[in-house]
This record gives sequence, C-alpha cells and structure tokens, in this order.
Amino acid sequence: MKKFFLSAAVLFTTPMMIAFCLIYLSFLSYQKASDANFSLKNSTVAYAALPEGANTFAASAQIQDARISIVRSFFQKYGSPLTPYAENVVEAADKYGLDYRLIPAIAMQESNLCKKEIKGSFNCWGFGIYGKKVTMFTDYPEAIDTVTKTLSKNYKANGLETPEEIMKKYTPGSNGSWANGVNYFMDELKTAL
Repeated sequence: MKKFFLSAAVLFTTPMMIAFCLIYLSFLSYQKASDANFSLKNSTVAYAALPEGANTFAASAQIQDARISIVRSFFQKYGSPLTPYAENVVEAADKYGLDYRLIPAIAMQESNLCKKEIKGSFNCWGFGIYGKKVTMFTDYPEAIDTVTKTLSKNYKANGLETPEEIMKKYTPGSNGSWANGVNYFMDELKTAL
C-alpha cells in the first residue's frame, strides 16, 4: 500500500510540476516582454534602417581619394609644381566628364609637368600656344579648369576622346609621338591603381 501511495503521488505531482513550470516560464516571459516594452517607451534612442546604397558614397569617396593620391604621387615623383593641385585635377575631370589621367599626361608630354612652361603662364599643357601667341592663366587651378573644360566641350563632345583622336586637333603636326607620350603617362597613372 505504501508503494501504491508513492506511485500515485509521483503520478499526481509530475504533471502538476510540469504545469507549474510552464505557468512560471510563461510568467517570466511575459515579465521580460513588459520590461522591454517599458524601456523602449522611455528610451530616447531612435532606430532606423539605412537606405539602400548607404555604402555607395563611402566607396565612391574612397575611389576619389585614391585617384587624388595617385595624381599627387605622380606629380611628386617628377617634382612637379602641380603637386598641391592633384585634387583640382580629379575634381575638374569629374566635373567635365574626362578621364582624370588625361590632364596630368598632357602636362607631362607638353612641359615635363610644368618644369618647362613659359614663365608666369601657368600653362603646362601647351594650350593655345603657337607662334608668338601664348595663353596665360592667373594660376594653376584656373588653368586646370579651363584646359579640362575645353577638352570636354571642344574635343570629347566632338568624338575626340583618345590621345590619338585629340592629337589631330590639339597638335596636328605631330607624327604620333605626342599621342604615344600621352598614352604612356596615362598608362603609368593607370598602373598606380
């Protein structure tokens, strides 16, 4: 009989214990949810999903910084007075839709990156220089912007984009060496990427 009571007690208490545990766990779960809701209501933190493309700007900024560094390093390598204007070169290229390597490459071909420019002209590109006529600029930023804008509007807009095509109008007397030189320096800037 003692064994019967023990078996009945186990049979009776086990389901009761399971039910009690389930009720208690439910209570704890409800309590946690209530606490979480309370803390969210009183929180001053705002949560928002980031829009698609949020990382696009960061990637684009890194690419631009890389191009500026590449141009600056190219100028430094050859001891050019254009070194402080690397950012101007990249900004003007973006503004007018040109390959950022074109302006440094033409400057290298025409004046050894301004080391052989006409004194006080700030004209490193042989731009508008023929005979006794010399196009003068007030400073390098003005020159960079003007030359880049002209290449975009008077050359690229007319289908003259490669150094070979540009050469036909920019320096028509060249036997091809001008385009070869510009291509060489553009490739040097490209391999820096």
